Amino acid sequence: MSEQELKLHVPASATAAIRRELGQRQSSRIRLRALYFDTPERELVHARIALRLRQEGRQWVQTVKMPGANAITRIELNHPRPGPVLDLSLYAGTEVGDALARIQGELGVRYETDVSRQLCKLRSRYGTVEVALDTGLLRAGALELPISEIEFELVSGRPEAIFAVGRQWQKRHGLVLDVRSKSERGDALAEMAQTLANLPDGDEAEAARKEAVSRFWAPRGARSVKLRPEQDAVQALTTIAGECLEQIVRNAAALAEVDTAGVYAAGSPEHVHQLRVGMRRLRSAWKLFEGWVAPPAATLDAGIREYFGAFGASRDQDVLADTVVPLLERAGMPPIPAEPVARGADAHALAASPAFQAWLLELFEWSMNIAPPPPAAESEASQPAAADGAAPSASVPADDEHGASERIVPTIIRLNAGSTEAEAPAAPALSRLLAKRLRRWHKSVAKDGLRFSELDLESRHELRKRGKRLRYSLSFAESLLPATRLRTYRKQLAHVQELLGEINDLAVAAEHYRTQTDAHPQAWFALGWIAARLETLVAQAQPSFDALAHAKPFWK
Repeated sequence: MSEQELKLHVPASATAAIRRELGQRQSSRIRLRALYFDTPERELVHARIALRLRQEGRQWVQTVKMPGANAITRIELNHPRPGPVLDLSLYAGTEVGDALARIQGELGVRYETDVSRQLCKLRSRYGTVEVALDTGLLRAGALELPISEIEFELVSGRPEAIFAVGRQWQKRHGLVLDVRSKSERGDALAEMAQTLANLPDGDEAEAARKEAVSRFWAPRGARSVKLRPEQDAVQALTTIAGECLEQIVRNAAALAEVDTAGVYAAGSPEHVHQLRVGMRRLRSAWKLFEGWVAPPAATLDAGIREYFGAFGASRDQDVLADTVVPLLERAGMPPIPAEPVARGADAHALAASPAFQAWLLELFEWSMNIAPPPPAAESEASQPAAADGAAPSASVPADDEHGASERIVPTIIRLNAGSTEAEAPAAPALSRLLAKRLRRWHKSVAKDGLRFSELDLESRHELRKRGKRLRYSLSFAESLLPATRLRTYRKQLAHVQELLGEINDLAVAAEHYRTQTDAHPQAWFALGWIAARLETLVAQAQPSFDALAHAKPFWK
């Protein structure tokens, strides 16, 4: 069977209020103690299988869980057991049985959970939802991690029910979206416990211990996306959006101190950076699939712009303090008495804020329900596309400011033997659609890049954003494009982006020091050094853009 559930972290300050609310709704309580199994080589983790024995009150239940069709769906098989003894023969002849039969190592208890669960059922306009508050501990070796989460599981009705109920509770109690399962957290804790147990005694092990602890909450970077040629635009964007959401939500959870509030400073400037990368990748995906799928809600678009900028303020301050200032000091900048960087934007508070988390939850629900373009858009899209450089008619939406759109093929009316038959021909292959749009974006970047040294600061910044959009979109489409040509092109584009990134960071730093010249004349040193460095970078960027403009086409 499959289950659909939404899980949110419960901050310590909200636990008592949630208990009271559940108590007012005829809730019940049960203690759940679970043992999770795997081999020393973590073969079940690699097979994406979680295997446990759980004591539910006086009853033991053996459970296997596997990923389902999307991020809120899990395949779950439960079997009552007379005691804490595994019986893998229960899965004989099933898909999971075949996977378990391939396990080579010896299964053993890898970690365990001890949870108090308070639960009740609620009704919404979309269906019935079971709400379960779990508080307790996750243990692996000598390590423990708190469990404080609330799950909204669909009992009957439509999946919208769990989001409808979840939004209400998130708003009332300041809950934080956390996509990690207990099994994922437990496996990572077991890995850390094993690493720490194998470290030698003494001061030399301290650095290794800190590294192992920080790795548990390491920033989540971008990961590759593999599209299939037979996918349509909705399926492809669903795949891409799921990966972008993973990057955004996981870094936001670390910044919100889901595991570590008051104990360990897990969130770092790199978490902020990777969260913003995830946002920019998602915005690039929206632009890449524009016209082929229904657009995201206006609230989602406005939110991503607002929060990208808000987290960017924190990121700019971190880059200034950790990168630009040390360079200036090594270059001989006279000391400035006041603290040169005021780290005003609190990324931790922003990530945990109810408004940001509400937006994340809306974004998460959207990623489960990406739709085709509305009929009106399809009708407009069926008009003949304007040629590159020509002004499109009022009824033809442009691909972007640099070319016509690739859209859905219109329905064709044919006359056969005196009868009228409407046929909908196959839509253009996904690879052809993506290649055509990416080719236009390349031409746009190359055109402005050939005169990069002539562009003003604002135009360079806009070119940098278009270059990032092209780079991220290439990574989404790379599984459908010629690998050899794409590899060389991406290297050239990445080099250009590195130069543009440093140019942008220095431009931000220059604005900071301009505000300090009246109070601290030493800031003129910084402005002079930055101006000289910018001249060098612009000189380096121009031949790089020239090479990019004349690169072999990746779309053929």
